[in-house]
Amino acid sequence: MKSYKIAIVPGDGIGHEIIPVGVNILKEIAERHQFGLELETFPWGAGHYKENGVFITEEGIEQMKQFDAIYFGAVGLPEVDDTLPAMMYTFKIRTMFQQYVNYRPVKLLPGVTSPLRNRTEKDIDFVVVRENNEGEFVQNGKILYPDKSFGLATDTSVFTRQGIERIAHYSFKLAQKRRKKVTNVTKSNTLINSLAYWDSVIEEVAENYPDVTYNKMYVDNASASFVLKPDVFDVILTTNMIGDILSDLGGAIMGSLGFGPSGNINPEKEFPSMFEPIHGSAPDIAGMNIANPIGAIWSAAIMLEHLGESEAAISIYEGICASTRKGIFTKDMGGNASTKQIADAVLNHITQQQEV
Repeated sequence: MKSYKIAIVPGDGIGHEIIPVGVNILKEIAERHQFGLELETFPWGAGHYKENGVFITEEGIEQMKQFDAIYFGAVGLPEVDDTLPAMMYTFKIRTMFQQYVNYRPVKLLPGVTSPLRNRTEKDIDFVVVRENNEGEFVQNGKILYPDKSFGLATDTSVFTRQGIERIAHYSFKLAQKRRKKVTNVTKSNTLINSLAYWDSVIEEVAENYPDVTYNKMYVDNASASFVLKPDVFDVILTTNMIGDILSDLGGAIMGSLGFGPSGNINPEKEFPSMFEPIHGSAPDIAGMNIANPIGAIWSAAIMLEHLGESEAAISIYEGICASTRKGIFTKDMGGNASTKQIADAVLNHITQQQEV
């Protein structure tokens, strides 16, 4: 029997509510699909930083390299400087483990009414593939003379041929499995060096995939199209910062950021990939049992898909759809179901399907 080592990192805030219910579903699905899970929980996050001065220790990073995947909640607390979580945990993990793909599905779930008038499930179904290691978020800059009249600050983006090529190949291969369309979302008409280079390398890669329709769209047009005509998208290929912004907009047109899953993926599996919902730690509602767990549960399904357990991943996704189709929603969607009740609805569908 196959077995997978999964590092569990609840993180902060509602991470301590949504990740445990996701783990319960993972345990059940593993038993039913006959694979093993070796789970180990770690305390990394802003809470660990408050007590120990680091979000994650160097020993912790080395330890997590031994795992097949990381199942992560969220990071950040109000009393901790909000510039630190990304720098000291999220970006560190994504970079050190070469998780250069940020995979974020944008798909309207059954039973959910999108904020976009008259849009249905067939209209909102695409994936934002965000380059995850380079671009605008490499934190390559500094502040000089901040208190002087001549003070200045810089942040310099980094785009390499290798980095662009590998994310482009991933996107085109993904499109081949979907509806065979890649849209490069860029802003090369104003960022005439970095993103012009980005465009040119992607165009070279596109020539290797004649079966995939390729087009380029500026981010201002793309953001409008998310709202006005989301059905034109299949696979969106974009940069680190643009992808960060657009994927949250994607969560909004799905009805709630609480629905949004993601994977920080090392496709070659040389290092563990990390799977997390796209929302934050939401400390204002932590401990109230009202957080939407769907994004975390869906992220668990994406994790299983990455590990090769496709049938198990489909079972979890079908359980999610069954719960939303029945109108079982948490407060963010105008419902009154608790975090646990949502997870139980997903789990009940899984167990019932297996018993048929």
